[in-house]
Amino acid sequence: MPTEKSHPGLLQTPDLYKYILETNVYPREPEPLKELRAVTATHPWAIMGAAPDSSQMIGMLLKLIGAKKAIEVGVFTGYSLLSTALSIPDDGKIVAIDVDREAYEYGRPVIEKAGVEHKIEFIQSEGLPVLDKMLEKHANEGSFDFAFIDADKNNYINYHERIMKLLKVNGIVMYDNTLWWGTVAKPEEHVIERLKEDRINIIKFNKSLAADPRIEICMVPLGDGLTICKRLY
Repeated sequence: MPTEKSHPGLLQTPDLYKYILETNVYPREPEPLKELRAVTATHPWAIMGAAPDSSQMIGMLLKLIGAKKAIEVGVFTGYSLLSTALSIPDDGKIVAIDVDREAYEYGRPVIEKAGVEHKIEFIQSEGLPVLDKMLEKHANEGSFDFAFIDADKNNYINYHERIMKLLKVNGIVMYDNTLWWGTVAKPEEHVIERLKEDRINIIKFNKSLAADPRIEICMVPLGDGLTICKRLY
């Protein structure tokens, strides 16, 4: 990660970010999410975990739109996945895709304990082949209420094209890391080497979303940048 003192939030005043978490997020965080956040903190790549303020937004949006059927590409230990599972009805379903089953298994005991694992279909795979296979079945087109994408940044544009076919009209897709540690607004020479490639991918993706007439968009500075898209047609 960029430096040992860096964190994935864009509020670079630690005290202000702490205030938001302690005043608004943590007091309303469901106990299963608190437990999974603590478990994730012990993982060697804990910094990859979803930001709790972003997950709070996910939970609210899911309830506002009455979502029952969701897709998540990029699961890690399952914090955002658990947030989704807790927010949709008992008969809701989530297709959860990740190449790393080991990380998912790290958090799965908490998901089981929360009583929501029956809502989740975990598929160990790269994202695009699964989405393409789903699109082979006509019944899947326009059938999903919500999608959350937090996977390989070089394929965000490709994920978007598939998700646009799978989402219902007025469905919501959220893309994580769309401000990429704040580097999207920095000159390339000021960006550390290991962030440069995906900085370019994210900049291209953000421009493509802004030019896409099929969606209404809103980029919010939660976590590492979260772009919310509503399918218009």
